Amino acid sequence: QVQLVESGGGLVQPGGSLMLSCTTSGIIFRLYAMGWYRQAPGKQRELVATITSSATITSGGSTNYADSVKGRFTISRDNAKNTVYLQMNSLKPDDTAVYYCNAYNLRTYWGQGTQVTVSS
Repeated sequence: QVQLVESGGGLVQPGGSLMLSCTTSGIIFRLYAMGWYRQAPGKQRELVATITSSATITSGGSTNYADSVKGRFTISRDNAKNTVYLQMNSLKPDDTAVYYCNAYNLRTYWGQGTQVTVSS
């Protein structure tokens, strides 16, 4: 059974930082491209950042970011821990959303989401 479990969300003040984690099981993690998406109330789910699959367990991947988060967010992966991370800095109220982890190879899997609220 494939599972993607996000953690690390919460309430943070504008300008603050959070690190989200997504730990997977049931897949050969390094063979999957991984992504973070978010959905704010009343809006469609949107891509935040992606990282490609890895050639070896110790290699990383190429990254891609939405324009709205470039320079503030960093996606990374640890293939030994089957985990993908999203480091979020300089958070803004517009970053408030439920953040979802995504794993893609020939099939796509989603996590259950973690709430991020940026508010003073």
